[in-house]
Amino acid sequence: MSLTRRQVTVAAIAAVPVAFSATGTAQAKEQRTLYIAGDSTAAQKYADAAPETGWGMALPFFLHKDRRVANHAVNGRSSKSFVDEGRLDVILGAIQPGDFLLIQFAHNDEKTADPTRYTEPWTTYQDYLRLYIEGARARGARPVLATSVERRKFDASGNAVPTHGDYPAAMRALATEEGVALLDIQALSLALWQKLGVEETKKYFNWTDTEQDNTHFNPPGAIAIARLVARELLRHRVLAPRDVRRLDAEIPESWITWPSPATA
Repeated sequence: MSLTRRQVTVAAIAAVPVAFSATGTAQAKEQRTLYIAGDSTAAQKYADAAPETGWGMALPFFLHKDRRVANHAVNGRSSKSFVDEGRLDVILGAIQPGDFLLIQFAHNDEKTADPTRYTEPWTTYQDYLRLYIEGARARGARPVLATSVERRKFDASGNAVPTHGDYPAAMRALATEEGVALLDIQALSLALWQKLGVEETKKYFNWTDTEQDNTHFNPPGAIAIARLVARELLRHRVLAPRDVRRLDAEIPESWITWPSPATA
């Protein structure tokens, strides 16, 4: 389905950081924004979903104030449905030269029974990702690919198990082919879950009294993944040392807040 004109307008306004709109035009042009296109693991969550937390909510804690984050990630979207709903168009209508577009999809691309979301790793998945890459480059922005963060899954021996099939490999291959920076969050998160182990990882996912969610994060998990993302942005020289902060600092869970649900 396509977004209505009202939905597109609301989405565009909601993604503009408050500090950006409060500054003058001249100052705003000096600021560079990092746009996130992705799914529920990165998305902004609202009060009715707490304590579920997307890692995009925690990423600003690791970036200096002149590096804004415009989080367009939405629950349930794949690389395909995000495009088909007009959400990439919203980003490309706002992104400016010098900005960044961070792209993380796979969780929902894997849904073979849903033709509105499914993509095949080595063909349609790569084809859709190219739309993001080419769209950003055409507007003078820098695309950045990020393999999908891993789910919490362990085998009987306590080993963290990958769950994304060929999608990470397909994204890695595309990054090499297109000369795009790749943040290998799948490999890094899998290693983190392995280090933490079966029981400790429960403290990073949305495990509550009523649900045991092995896909979505709570505040500690979102902060941990955002830290990985920020470190990789620095390591791959997407961002400079002056752009990042607190990479080794403790981030209080209380910094995470869930606003009231957005109205459309």
